[in-house]
Amino acid sequence: MIYSNCMEAQTQQPIVTLTDAAAAKVQAMMLKEGKQGYALRFGVVTGGCAGLSYEMKFQKTPYENDIAFQQKGLNVIVNQESVEFVQGIEIDYVDTLKESGFKYKNPKAKSSCGCGTSFS
Repeated sequence: MIYSNCMEAQTQQPIVTLTDAAAAKVQAMMLKEGKQGYALRFGVVTGGCAGLSYEMKFQKTPYENDIAFQQKGLNVIVNQESVEFVQGIEIDYVDTLKESGFKYKNPKAKSSCGCGTSFS
C-alpha cells in the first residue's frame, strides 16, 4: 500500500492532524511495544457514554478500502466509514500533573462526554 500525503482531493483538509506531542507519543509507544514499521489506525466505534468512541491501535498493513497517509513520520490508516466522523480532527497528547493522555478536538462532534473519548 502506498501512503498518500493526507489530503482529500475535494476538501484539501487533512482527515486527521497529529500534533508534534501526539506523534512523538505514538512513536514512543510503537518503540516500547516493538511495533516499528506499523501504522497508527484511527477511527470510531459504536459505544461510550455519548454514542461513538475513538479507537487507536497499531496495524501492520491497511485493508483494501482504508485511506492510508503519512503524517509527521507516521503511517496513518483511517477506514472509509470513520471519515465522516473524524474529518478535520486534531489529536494532541498532554502529560501534566492533572491529566495525561490523548486529547481530541473534533469539529464534527455535537457533544462529548467528560472523559473526552466519547462523542456524538
